[in-house]
Amino acid sequence: MDEPKPKKGTLPDPALLLLAASSLPASDPTPLLALVAWARVQPWFVPSDDLSSLLAARLAPATHSSELLSLFDDTLALPDPAAFPKTLNAVLSALATHGLLEPAFFCFKRLRDAGFRVLETHAYNALLSLLLTRGLAFKAFEVLDEMSSSGCALDEGTYELVVPALARAGRIDAARKMFDEMRKREGIGRASAGMYGVLVDVLAKAGRLDAAMGMYREMVAVGHRASPAVSTAMVEGLVRAGKLDAGMELWEEMRRGGLRPSFGLYTMVVEANARSGRLDVATQLFGDMEKSGFFPTPATYACLVEMHASAGQVDAAMRLYHSMANAGQRPGLSTFTALLMMLANKRMLDLAAKVLLEMKASGFPIEVTASDLLMIYIKEGSTELALRWLRFMGSAGIRTNNFIIRQLFESCMKTGLYDSARPLLETYVAGAAKVDFILYTSILAHLVRCQDEGRERAIMDILSVSKHKAHDFMCGLFTGPEQRKKPVLSFVREFFQGIDYDNEESAARYFVNVLLNYLVLMGQMNRARCIWKVAYENKLFAKAIVFDQHIAWSLDVRNLSVGAALVATVHTLHRFRKRMLYYGVVPRRIKLVTGPTLKMVVAQVLASLESPFEVSKVVLRAPGDSVLEWFKKPIVQQFLLNEIPSKADVLMHRLNVMFPSSAPEVRSLSIPRSLSMSR
Repeated sequence: MDEPKPKKGTLPDPALLLLAASSLPASDPTPLLALVAWARVQPWFVPSDDLSSLLAARLAPATHSSELLSLFDDTLALPDPAAFPKTLNAVLSALATHGLLEPAFFCFKRLRDAGFRVLETHAYNALLSLLLTRGLAFKAFEVLDEMSSSGCALDEGTYELVVPALARAGRIDAARKMFDEMRKREGIGRASAGMYGVLVDVLAKAGRLDAAMGMYREMVAVGHRASPAVSTAMVEGLVRAGKLDAGMELWEEMRRGGLRPSFGLYTMVVEANARSGRLDVATQLFGDMEKSGFFPTPATYACLVEMHASAGQVDAAMRLYHSMANAGQRPGLSTFTALLMMLANKRMLDLAAKVLLEMKASGFPIEVTASDLLMIYIKEGSTELALRWLRFMGSAGIRTNNFIIRQLFESCMKTGLYDSARPLLETYVAGAAKVDFILYTSILAHLVRCQDEGRERAIMDILSVSKHKAHDFMCGLFTGPEQRKKPVLSFVREFFQGIDYDNEESAARYFVNVLLNYLVLMGQMNRARCIWKVAYENKLFAKAIVFDQHIAWSLDVRNLSVGAALVATVHTLHRFRKRMLYYGVVPRRIKLVTGPTLKMVVAQVLASLESPFEVSKVVLRAPGDSVLEWFKKPIVQQFLLNEIPSKADVLMHRLNVMFPSSAPEVRSLSIPRSLSMSR
């Protein structure tokens, strides 16, 4: 194309160059590039922002990114780059709009570092949109800060980009502040439904439910229709925060508005109502969920089954359980456990056995669960059911542990099911478990309380099954010195020397209390006094007797059984008598500390001998001189030396009447078969 040459001495008008450039076809930037390149080498050429911006607008970044960057560099190299704002904005906008992130952000940084404040809102928006699209929110906020510091005005597009981005990034307060700023700006229309939705969603998930609800109400008030996602976010937020009533109110409002709940929302609302105990509502919603074509998850089924089971609603729980199985879903361990616990508490043993076998068929281990059910029956005192369940476990090849066998054995002993107790103890011993001192003593305590000769024989058989060393001692205690080959006191001392006091001290103390009850009721006072003497020697009752020189002597029997308290009283008074008569030591007073339970037992025994002891709330006390005179009476001497143990009115009858203070039954005076005979 031939252009007229200017006359010598004149310069062409720059407007003509711009007019010529504008007239070139916009679809092909090649002629424009050629024209600009020719003009630049002319001596009359003066750079123009209009021409450069036109060139930047015509260059497609996809094919001419290098030319755009060259134009940007040439512009910055000019003496006054700030005079070319349209060019700089056009280059940056073109690069950002066409997704060239690195070149666009590079240009932005060069302008920022050079201190230029020439970028306009549309360029900032293009760069912000690109950064947020690529997930670089932190870089976008960096651009936003530069935009604010440069004094560039934010338009509606900027707010639409930045407010949701700030909210999603967790900068909720900044997002709300910018949202409020947008609402106050003139010339900016109402916020979009998308912006409202993001704010509601983020506020609800952050637990700021009052603010979320306010934003939701404002969204509806300005004419936006809440999307299912926004309504779901609000309901979920309220329900998760425990505000189920408010959540369900919004749920109903959403349903009236014609919105169809999503699968996730249905699931959450059903489970929330179930966990809150609103089982009727949960069941109704569950039915609506199925009618809407949603297939409940195993978790939803499990929640409903478990909550109905916890509430003891057997029919509903089993119906849901069968529905779950028919739907081809496999119940989990917690679901099976909840069902079985419910059936156990309802004493529906046969149905529990059926469910347990189904649990086994599903591949779950059942030994622990079966044992837990057995413990439920034991703890609630349903011993017969516990025995039936144990028989079922045996028939199904399910083993339990020795701890539960022991618990069931003790339950059988308490309820008097001695025929069932013996095989349990045999199983316990055969299972490598060892009958300890406490268990043996508890069996002996049942013998003390027993009044029927046949039952006594059964308990003695159980004692022999225990194979505890204390049983050999009991048998030897009731034989004569010819069979024992040693006096009873030596025999008792030998047994007590074999006790491991580091581990069995409290058990030995328990054994002594029960044994002394038994010996007193059997009328074996001599043997009982030997037991007490040796137990005291071994410091099982170290603080029972106190000698406070000439001031006070005392005996404390508050922690003893009835029989042990009487034996301790007789034996200790005998010791006091020897000290006072043989050694001439007389204290000011003597106290028998009995406590309220044993007070009358000891007082009635001593009252029959006209003792000087006065009864107070928890103590029997007397002056030492009065007790000394009392000790000199022949009947007292005979009593303390145990020469009249068969006098029922003095000791045995009184003891038998008062024995309920430590045992529930009143024992007759008939002497049971001895342990040696049972052996």
